[in-house]
Amino acid sequence: MTLTLNKIDDLLKKEDLLKEYVYQNNWYYNLPIANTEIKELSYDSRNVTADTLFFCKGLNFKEEYLEKAVDAGLKFYISENPYEVNSKLGIIVTDIRKAMALISMHFYELPQEKLTVIGFTGTKGKTTAAYFTKFILDEATNNKTAMLSTMNTTLDGVNYFKSALTTPESLDLYKMMAEAVSNGMSHLIMEVSSQAYKLNRVYGLTFDVGIFLNISPDHIGPIEHPTFDDYYYCKRRLIENSKRMVLNTDTKDYPLLKELTESKNIPYYAYSSTDKQADYTWETAVDSLLEFNVQSTHEDSLDINGRYKIKLMGDFNKDNALASLITTKIAGASKEAAEKGLAETLVPGRMEHLTHPNGANIFVDYAHNYSSLKNLLSFAKSAHPDGKIITVIGSTGDKGVSRRADFGKVLAELTDVAILTADDPGSENPKDIAMEISSAIDNKDIEQLIIVDRVEAIQKALSIVGEKDSVIIAGKGQDKYQKIKGVDTPYLGDYSVAENYIETLKN
Repeated sequence: MTLTLNKIDDLLKKEDLLKEYVYQNNWYYNLPIANTEIKELSYDSRNVTADTLFFCKGLNFKEEYLEKAVDAGLKFYISENPYEVNSKLGIIVTDIRKAMALISMHFYELPQEKLTVIGFTGTKGKTTAAYFTKFILDEATNNKTAMLSTMNTTLDGVNYFKSALTTPESLDLYKMMAEAVSNGMSHLIMEVSSQAYKLNRVYGLTFDVGIFLNISPDHIGPIEHPTFDDYYYCKRRLIENSKRMVLNTDTKDYPLLKELTESKNIPYYAYSSTDKQADYTWETAVDSLLEFNVQSTHEDSLDINGRYKIKLMGDFNKDNALASLITTKIAGASKEAAEKGLAETLVPGRMEHLTHPNGANIFVDYAHNYSSLKNLLSFAKSAHPDGKIITVIGSTGDKGVSRRADFGKVLAELTDVAILTADDPGSENPKDIAMEISSAIDNKDIEQLIIVDRVEAIQKALSIVGEKDSVIIAGKGQDKYQKIKGVDTPYLGDYSVAENYIETLKN
């Protein structure tokens, strides 16, 4: 794949992103050299050639990175500021991230136009809804569905690898989309994070279907969103960048989402567990916690009314399932594919269940913010009202700082024993993070333990659980790494740790 400098010049000028060119120590507005081809794109200074366009981006970018790249043969760079380096051409732009997104999508030949692109946003439920959607579309397309999710990514519909970011950097995103196209994929499901819009990772991308699941405070901190308003605004930007929307009427400030959608003349379907004014609602089947009935409140224009079965417990998963039903129908799936796909969906690390030798229930879930933890513990409390709830949880380092106090509030209300431990501490001391959570637990009746080693923390919970109790292991799910001091450190995963310990109790 290639892109000429002339084409890049046209793109940048059309979007009003070009400031000037720096060529042989002179400044120009019009491109000073001929139809040169760019054959590679990179934002990693260690990965450049003479034909690479190098993007100088990121808060931590240093001029020395560019100097090393030029020493390695780099001729072309693009940046928000000119640098005094011995390169052939500097392209200076007003917004490097917008420029990277724009150039990348054209370098990779607009792969979004060859896929049905589906984007989920929300504070909780994105991964589960994405998996429901993939299982349904796999039935409908014979496994031609790629997916970019928080935990795992697949570009051929079958083989998965660990995701570095919920929504990749734009250059990586379009490269992955192009690979999905070359693999014969017809659909792409994406989780769209608030950072994706904050940092222009999806600038210029239009989704065929956008889904707004819910909203609650999260990712508030010095290196993410300064306020909830900023977080919420970034989430809402999915609406104006989608051809059709699916909206949850139970979402906070739903009238705002509805008004924004209608003001942009975007067709939408609304769903709910309670609101009879929504297009579709669901209710749990009387004879099964894992089955639910969907009914239309006006007309069943999508032909999805009926009874469905899922493998994931909890009302919040029925919300996700209904959102996925509506989404996949818009994307071309049949009702039969939806029924089969939902019934077969399993999500790594989401509401996975184990049984202790004494009969106690153990739930492993990726719950990692206020809303998802509250939903998880509320479910456990209602399902097992006579026993104690023992919760193993930590909080990530270097980001999502507001979660620590949020976790403390939920634990104070809904658990009996809180075992605080490490969860991707990054550059921070995991004990300090645990202490922050602990200080927010204002219920003196809650028994608290701080056990930094996550394996030991899980084993402790399983060693003290009674037969009527439940253990909730929240945060990591089946994630096989802990981020510690910049290194992805191998970790068994919560489910495997719990499963292995249970086996020792049986022997």
